[in-house]
Amino acid sequence: MTNQLRDFLEIPYDELEELNLQMKALRLARTPMHTLREERSRYLADEKRIKAVTVCFSDLEGRLHMLDYDKKFLLKSADNLTFDGSSIRGFSRQAESDLRLAVDWSAFYWLPADVFGPGKVLVFGEVFEPDGTPYSADIRSRLKRYADELYHRDGTVCHAANEIEGFLFRGQHAEQHYRETDRFEFITTGGYYHSLPGDALRLFIDTAAEVQRAMGFANEKDHPEVAPSQFEMNYSYTEASIAADQVLLYKLICRQVAHKLGMTASFLPKPVTGVNGSGMHTNLSVARGDTNLFYDANGRNGLSAFGWNFISRILHSANDICLILNASVNAYRRLDPHYEAPNEIKASPIDRGAMIRIPIGNARSARIEVRSIAPDANPHLAIYILLRTGLEGPEGQTADVTEPPGILPDNIYDAMEHFRASPLVAQLLGEDVAMRYAAAKMASAERCPRLLGTVIKRAEIQFHHEVTNQHLWGLF
Repeated sequence: MTNQLRDFLEIPYDELEELNLQMKALRLARTPMHTLREERSRYLADEKRIKAVTVCFSDLEGRLHMLDYDKKFLLKSADNLTFDGSSIRGFSRQAESDLRLAVDWSAFYWLPADVFGPGKVLVFGEVFEPDGTPYSADIRSRLKRYADELYHRDGTVCHAANEIEGFLFRGQHAEQHYRETDRFEFITTGGYYHSLPGDALRLFIDTAAEVQRAMGFANEKDHPEVAPSQFEMNYSYTEASIAADQVLLYKLICRQVAHKLGMTASFLPKPVTGVNGSGMHTNLSVARGDTNLFYDANGRNGLSAFGWNFISRILHSANDICLILNASVNAYRRLDPHYEAPNEIKASPIDRGAMIRIPIGNARSARIEVRSIAPDANPHLAIYILLRTGLEGPEGQTADVTEPPGILPDNIYDAMEHFRASPLVAQLLGEDVAMRYAAAKMASAERCPRLLGTVIKRAEIQFHHEVTNQHLWGLF
């Protein structure tokens, strides 16, 4: 078919940014869902150049799944979308496979046509049981409901901003081919902040950042990171459930842009030994109205008593939630103290080995930075568990560590023991969901060497939850 016969939607980047920022503002204003549904449905019906709507959701481990629906079918059947949950790790069992998928019209995005193809828009979905009740393993929906409960209770709003590091490797599908090659090939060996304007890493960063801006991320800065071929693109904080969605979109954008350039964007925490690993430092704050509850000009390090109590609760339960923040066998390579690893269970304004850092802030920007999160963590689950732990978890003795600090687990098995024994985890996730999550992690761990050693093992890549597929899983 020739291009002359096609007339699919293609929107310039400046218009895309305006549309997506307008949609984000409606979401932040908590515009009623029925209003958004009517507006977006009318738009889809009127815009003849849209051919398909991509509806996406994430599984219990944080892997993004996407289904493309014909636009006309979606408009007629939005109340009766179903999918096979037994094919999703951590979801339904085979005997009870059918699940419902509802469109979250507040999380609607226009897409750059040169990256995602013309004539498509994207929207997140929420997973429900066949009887219409919320599906317990859909953590995205659980975070969204929790945020809404806090807001409707007393106007509390939780904010988050994620600093997501990754590596750029030569060749497409470099992770899936690792079992054949036993190596990743850097695209460049330049250093921190250093990259020539036209080299491959800078081209990738520039392109990915342009797409993020067009999708309403409100970018701030981007740059090569410390390790060779490592990158990071930063964007502004926003409401917690939107921030978690943006993590999934960030990784999708990076992977898609890299693929089009003949490369692989990898979010493995430690794909190469001997250089710094990748993190997903997560900045959190809590506000009520125009008041940042974490700020106190006279408080220690500019942080309020409320903020220090939030930190204390997280540190008290650090071992219990470590498996959520460091969700793979490979993630425990990153918790190596020789490479600025944030493995010490303490808070500090300056020590980058601390689990929590307290950045310099003011009434607007005061926050905490949780550093011991790997980029392959489920962002909705990590943010949900951090917020609930910080607001509701058991109180610790103090966040001011004067004795030698505790150390986070250095392997997934110890982290799993803490996770399974934790009353807090069972309370916040429910025993069934906690058991499913632990089972998924154990299934991967049992396919990998128990001792990490100094060499990256094929299995920790091959059976990583963001890399493996039915073919790779069956090669054990």
